[in-house]
Amino acid sequence: MNKHSSSFRDPSGFIFYKDTVLYRVITKSYAEHYDLLMQSGLFTVLREKEYIIPHEECSIENFPELSDCYKVIKPFYLPFITYPYEWCFSQLKDAALLTLKIQRIALRHNMILKDASAYNIQFYQGKPVFIDTLSFEKYTEGNPWIAYRQFCKHFLAPLLLIKYTDIRLISLLKNYIDGIDLDLAVKLLPLKAKIKPSIFMNLCVQNYYSKKYEDKDINFSKTVKIPKKKLLQMNEQLQDLISSLNISSANTEWGNYYAFTNYDEIAFKSKTDIVRSFIEQIKPETLWDLGANNGHFTRIAAEKGTNSLAFDIDFDACEKNYHSIKQHGLKTLLPVCFDLTNPSPSIGFANEERFSLYKRTHPDCIMALALIHHLAISNNVPLELIAQYFSRLSTFLIIEFVPKTDSQVQKLLKTREDIFPSYTFEGFEEAFQNFYEIVKVSSVENSERKLYLMKKK
Repeated sequence: MNKHSSSFRDPSGFIFYKDTVLYRVITKSYAEHYDLLMQSGLFTVLREKEYIIPHEECSIENFPELSDCYKVIKPFYLPFITYPYEWCFSQLKDAALLTLKIQRIALRHNMILKDASAYNIQFYQGKPVFIDTLSFEKYTEGNPWIAYRQFCKHFLAPLLLIKYTDIRLISLLKNYIDGIDLDLAVKLLPLKAKIKPSIFMNLCVQNYYSKKYEDKDINFSKTVKIPKKKLLQMNEQLQDLISSLNISSANTEWGNYYAFTNYDEIAFKSKTDIVRSFIEQIKPETLWDLGANNGHFTRIAAEKGTNSLAFDIDFDACEKNYHSIKQHGLKTLLPVCFDLTNPSPSIGFANEERFSLYKRTHPDCIMALALIHHLAISNNVPLELIAQYFSRLSTFLIIEFVPKTDSQVQKLLKTREDIFPSYTFEGFEEAFQNFYEIVKVSSVENSERKLYLMKKK
């Protein structure tokens, strides 16, 4: 048994691997709550609505080392795990709304969410899904929602900061793994946001009383009584507030990349056809598109049933991609906000609560289209290091080389000295052939660019 390094906070149970299969232990202390979850009909309702992942109960006899536990379950396997600081605004918003929906349904089954962490949500088949089976507990009439503050720190505060201050502030969740402190959110929000009654009550007033009583020995669950009707009203008010939050397109450079790229219609179609032919040749089960922009080329793989991740540094591009996924019901594509030159690190206790990208999983194929010049010229990363890095990620690589004569590279060289003598087709192929076999090369029509299909040696 290999206990998961991040599974130590919840006394109700923990997750572990056995023979590479993920399981979850339910301790005897949680038995009453688990039985109520399963017997009240709550879990059935949530499953029918696809709000929570399924699981199967396993025989404890298969786990002699766990004979003193109550249950062992095998949760549904998700192909990839993302974290809130890798989501766009609408992903975080949808995750918040799902949490509130689940809380509302739970209350109607005489249960309540004991925690409301954003990490309890993952994205699967194009929409959010709840993954923490042990987050429910029996509801006692009059008790407040003890996870309310956590919900505000994990969802409400970052959503408001993105809406009213700056979209990049979602990255604060990397530093605040337990959610953004409410006092910090209040300081960063403009006055026009704080004077709105719903924001004032849920953020400013809550922050005031939290500070006032933080050093007092007060058990609010015993001294404050809130009837279920009030909890449901609070839930609806939070839902109305979060549903009302929207952001307009920032019209960023990468969010509108295809609007000003030097690809004409013929070149764009040619590139699309080449990418499609490469994907059809290798038939990957999983694919990562690094620098995917709005996901146009990632969709070629996703529409063929390949589980595909569309990585991009630009929050606006990811936002547009996510809306397109929702609009078209594409279940095999997931946008991820991600800086390839400064990737998500392993964070949390002992740096093992939330893993870096490369510790989570590896795909069969990666794509790097119109990306090499940004890494090699904008960020001064040697071609050989790029090749070595990519080779650690997957077996197959679909990559586009953009020569110095290309207008996009010329833009980059206008503001810096050309210290890249090896940035040529020959230098590129020489560097990558140290790690890859070049399977096929295709020129993009009406363009000086070339697309390569490579296989790791």
